[in-house]
Amino acid sequence: QVQLVESGGGLVQPGGSLRLSCVASGSLYSPNVMGWYRQAPGKERELVAVMTSGGAANYADSVKGRFTVSRDNAKNTVYLQMNSLKPEDTAVYYCNFKRVSYVVYYWGQGTQVTVSS
Repeated sequence: QVQLVESGGGLVQPGGSLRLSCVASGSLYSPNVMGWYRQAPGKERELVAVMTSGGAANYADSVKGRFTVSRDNAKNTVYLQMNSLKPEDTAVYYCNFKRVSYVVYYWGQGTQVTVSS
C-alpha cells in the first residue's frame, strides 16, 4: 500500500501564500501521478494540481497562474505552492497517489487551508 503524510496547511489572509507538502511511502511504483485535490464544505472533491512521475502537470483552471505543483522524486515528496490566495481557495486539501493504468487512488489525511477575507 501507499502512505501519504501531509503538512503545511493553516490560516492565511487573502493575497497570501502557503506551501503544502506530502511525503509518500510504500509501494511507489512508476509510472504514477501525485498531487492535490480539495474539498470545501458541501462540495465534491475536485482536482487542484497533479504531476506525473515524468513531470507533466495538470491544473484546475481556477488555480492556473497562482498555484504550482512540484515533485522531489528523491524524497518521494510532492509540493503545492499557493500564491495570491483567495477566500474561495478555502478547503481541506488532500494529497493523492495513483499508479498509471490503475483505478485506485490513495489519499492523505487532509490539511485545512483557510483564507480569511
